[in-house]
Amino acid sequence: MRIKTISCLFALLTVLLSGCMYPDQQLTQNQVPYKDQIQSVQSAVDSFRKDNGGILPIASKDSNIPLYQRYPVDFKKLAPKYMAEPPGNAYENGGIFQYVLVNIETKPEVKLLDLRMTESIRDLKLRINAHGYPPYKKKLADNVYTIDYKQLGYQRPPFIESPFTNHNLSFVINGNADIYVDYSPDLNLALKKKNVKVKPGEDIRSILLNDSMFVPAYSLPYTLDAKTKEPIFLEQK
Repeated sequence: MRIKTISCLFALLTVLLSGCMYPDQQLTQNQVPYKDQIQSVQSAVDSFRKDNGGILPIASKDSNIPLYQRYPVDFKKLAPKYMAEPPGNAYENGGIFQYVLVNIETKPEVKLLDLRMTESIRDLKLRINAHGYPPYKKKLADNVYTIDYKQLGYQRPPFIESPFTNHNLSFVINGNADIYVDYSPDLNLALKKKNVKVKPGEDIRSILLNDSMFVPAYSLPYTLDAKTKEPIFLEQK
């Protein structure tokens, strides 16, 4: 009887431990970008587009939204005909990634936007709002500035981890207090690795899309400096 009781308690403990471990395991999976999940969404998008005369399953098309956040995949239009549900790592299913489309005019392609960037930018904006005004520090280009973080109470400048290189990237701000990620280091590395021909005034952010699952979210346009051959902010007209 005692042995049977111990066996029952052990079985119960196993179930409880499994229940405790599952959320952490699921959380980890929701934070991992999987190529097969991107491919499944790509297949669903392609099928939807084919069946609907070229129309794409996107949630919005507002020209005021930054380019790489402009075309999020609308999974409500894909389910259940084209896929049962959003991938586990999608925001709509509790994940940290938003599935977006790029190159919609030529060859629509599914990429990922890491929403942890959104949280970091939101936190920075809250500090600026509490401060009362944006503490500009150094002018980098026309209407592009660095931020005086000491005035915002930071002991160290905040940063985000690049989805392309895993390097730390800093933030910049414009005259409207809009926060952007500075992808100059990533672009510099990409230009050195690849023989890219750039026309004067051409936006070079697209080179980051090659061989990557991600988009350069919250980015300003960049071009190549004719003299230094290094990425610079593209002047907005």
